[in-house]
Formats: sequence, structure tokens, C-alpha cells
Amino acid sequence: MTATDPAPSALAQGWYALSLLHGKIETHLERVLGTDHGLSAREYSLLDVLSRQHNGDGGHLQMKQVADAVVLSQSATTRLVTRLEDRGLLSRYLCPTDRRGIYTNVTDAGMELLEVARPAHDTALRAALAEAARDARLEPLVRAVQSLPTRVVVAA
Repeated sequence: MTATDPAPSALAQGWYALSLLHGKIETHLERVLGTDHGLSAREYSLLDVLSRQHNGDGGHLQMKQVADAVVLSQSATTRLVTRLEDRGLLSRYLCPTDRRGIYTNVTDAGMELLEVARPAHDTALRAALAEAARDARLEPLVRAVQSLPTRVVVAA
């Protein structure tokens, strides 16, 4: 960049800061979850989202909803589901009322791993946010994240 290049717009600077915050948090989560529990941040997120679905009408999430919740494409989500299924953490079965639909559930082993990993995830998330808050560029974003409502619907 030279002295004559225009500075990024305020909107672009905000986006860069948000990307930086996300990257710092994800790197910290990857390190903790991978080292302590053998999970990537995306794997943890997928297990967490799927663990919150319920049985009954409308209780299972469609793959598009799952993909949106874990911020992946549908094909990447399917590959992730397959990897976790191969590890015995997820299972898939046909929808009993629509043979075209496939449900994905967290297995008992997946729920056990998730329950063990959840406190580490939350601790790592708090630590990553505290570290990011010390950066003047990121502190306003950290405050914004911390002020979000406690019940944000992830998959709708």
C-alpha cells in the first residue's frame, strides 16, 4: 500500500476487525479442543448443534439448517457428518415419514465427548475473548459479542 492508496472504508475496517476476532477465537478453540478432546472447532460446533435438536415433529434439523448453523456449505457439512459418523460420534437414519430425508443424531459416545468438551470450549472461548479485549481494535466487538442475548437461535 502506498501513501496515495485510499484507506479502507469504515465498513471494510469493521469487517477486517470482525474477521480478525473470529480468527483469533477459532485458533484458540482449535488448539484447546484438538489437544484436549481430539475435536476441531467445527466438529464441536456440529455436535453441539445436533445435540440440541429434539425428537418429534420438526425436531430434526435439515442438512441446510445444520450447514447454516455451523457456517459451512452443505457438501462440507455432509463430509463433516461422515467423518464424525466414521468415528462413532454421529449416526444417520432415514426419516420414517419421508424416505428421501435423512436424520443425523449424536450417538451416546458423541454426547459423552460433547459433555466432557463443553466446559473446555466455554473456558477457551472466555479466554480468547478476554485476550482479544486487550486489543483496542477488537475490544468494541468483544463487548458487542458479550452483550448479545443469551438465547440466540442458531438454526431456524
